[in-house]
Amino acid sequence: MPRKPRIEYSGAFYHVIARGNQKQRIFKDAVDLQKYLLLLTVYKNRTGCRIYAYVLMNKHVHLLIESKDIPLSKIMQGLNQTYTMYFNRRYRTIGHLFQGRYKAILCDKDAYLLGLLKYIHQNPLRAKLTERLDAYAWSSHLDYAGKNYSLNFVDVDQVLRMFSENKVQARKRYREFMADQDILARSAVYATIDQRLQGDDDFIDDVQKLTEQRIEPGKKKKEHSLQKIAAVVQHVTGVKRSEMQSETRQSTVTGARRIVSIIAAKYGYKKVDIARYLRKDPAAVTLYLKGAQNEPGTEAAAEQMLEKNIQA
Repeated sequence: MPRKPRIEYSGAFYHVIARGNQKQRIFKDAVDLQKYLLLLTVYKNRTGCRIYAYVLMNKHVHLLIESKDIPLSKIMQGLNQTYTMYFNRRYRTIGHLFQGRYKAILCDKDAYLLGLLKYIHQNPLRAKLTERLDAYAWSSHLDYAGKNYSLNFVDVDQVLRMFSENKVQARKRYREFMADQDILARSAVYATIDQRLQGDDDFIDDVQKLTEQRIEPGKKKKEHSLQKIAAVVQHVTGVKRSEMQSETRQSTVTGARRIVSIIAAKYGYKKVDIARYLRKDPAAVTLYLKGAQNEPGTEAAAEQMLEKNIQA
């Protein structure tokens, strides 16, 4: 199947993954890591893009980038080529350093920013490269925690304001958010629409209007029924499915409906289908989906249970 063209426009928000060719190491020591961060700073300043998060691992890199007037392809081409030239010169090697074309998933920033940032920052923990996030020097976690004052190129303010307008309080709440080990399931991080996007129907419509590109409407396979999704959410939250479908407006029940809506949307269900199951107006489901970051821990726990095919 031929590659689909990148979707690029000013203000596009991407989760970028660049891997070493044939799984080779792309960073051999701290000098290499520092060089990559210096180049990342140079290309950020040169292109005007925003960088919300990064993590540098031995064999791959994760970035959260919002492009401006210069498209992502130009940014990544310059960054990867310049770093490859440095690497080959330093180690007297030739050829490609990075594996083929980097992966770039265009994401709905409002829905995915916090979840992806947490997933990226916790990469070193999952890889057992460190036991404490504060002890890992090669991610933007330290920028958010207020402990990294070297290059200072990460755009932390917008994210911190999502926790509090008071920066001290925001950093405290960010740390609490990161201390919670529940994160987006890997399948949710890499699942895409039309191989290129992550977002709901409204996001897809907006992207198509901006770019005039055709986007195939297929989403994640409906691997789980709405009944099963609700059953697992019931198991995690203690809210009965009958309560989710009732008229009650209790906050715990509303929270459970929100989690069902978010997970169901990720698995390809349309708002009207979710609304029908919950016996609510589709407008209510729209509001639930806009609150996608309000229940990050419980949502992740429910998704992980679904992945393990646990019956509630």
